[in-house]
Amino acid sequence: MTNTVAAWLAAVIVAAVLADLVLNGGRVLFFLALEFVDLLDWAAFWR
Repeated sequence: MTNTVAAWLAAVIVAAVLADLVLNGGRVLFFLALEFVDLLDWAAFWR
Protein backbone atom coordinates (compact mmCIF):
# COMPACT_ATOMS: atom_id res chain seq x y z
CA MET A 1 0.00 0.00 0.00
CA THR A 2 1.44 3.34 -1.00
CA ASN A 3 1.36 6.44 1.17
CA THR A 4 -1.20 8.04 -1.14
CA VAL A 5 -3.60 5.13 -0.83
CA ALA A 6 -3.14 5.04 2.94
CA ALA A 7 -3.83 8.77 3.21
CA TRP A 8 -7.02 8.48 1.13
CA LEU A 9 -8.19 5.49 3.13
CA ALA A 10 -7.58 7.35 6.40
CA ALA A 11 -9.44 10.39 5.07
CA VAL A 12 -12.43 8.27 4.06
CA ILE A 13 -12.55 6.58 7.47
CA VAL A 14 -12.31 9.90 9.32
CA ALA A 15 -15.03 11.39 7.10
CA ALA A 16 -17.30 8.40 7.79
CA VAL A 17 -16.77 8.68 11.54
CA LEU A 18 -17.42 12.41 11.50
CA ALA A 19 -20.54 11.95 9.38
CA ASP A 20 -21.85 9.36 11.81
CA LEU A 21 -21.19 11.60 14.80
CA VAL A 22 -22.85 14.60 13.16
CA LEU A 23 -25.82 12.83 11.56
CA ASN A 24 -26.55 9.99 13.98
CA GLY A 25 -24.89 10.95 17.24
CA GLY A 26 -22.47 8.02 16.95
CA ARG A 27 -25.14 5.31 16.97
CA VAL A 28 -23.60 3.40 14.08
CA LEU A 29 -20.16 3.38 15.71
CA PHE A 30 -21.70 2.10 18.94
CA PHE A 31 -23.58 -0.62 17.05
CA LEU A 32 -20.41 -1.67 15.23
CA ALA A 33 -18.49 -1.75 18.51
CA LEU A 34 -21.12 -4.04 20.04
CA GLU A 35 -21.07 -6.31 17.00
CA PHE A 36 -17.26 -6.44 17.16
CA VAL A 37 -17.45 -7.55 20.79
CA ASP A 38 -19.89 -10.28 19.77
CA LEU A 39 -17.48 -11.33 17.02
CA LEU A 40 -14.64 -11.54 19.53
CA ASP A 41 -16.77 -13.71 21.81
CA TRP A 42 -17.67 -15.94 18.88
CA ALA A 43 -14.01 -16.23 17.83
CA ALA A 44 -12.98 -17.03 21.42
CA PHE A 45 -15.51 -19.87 21.41
CA TRP A 46 -13.75 -21.48 18.44
CA ARG A 47 -10.34 -21.15 19.97
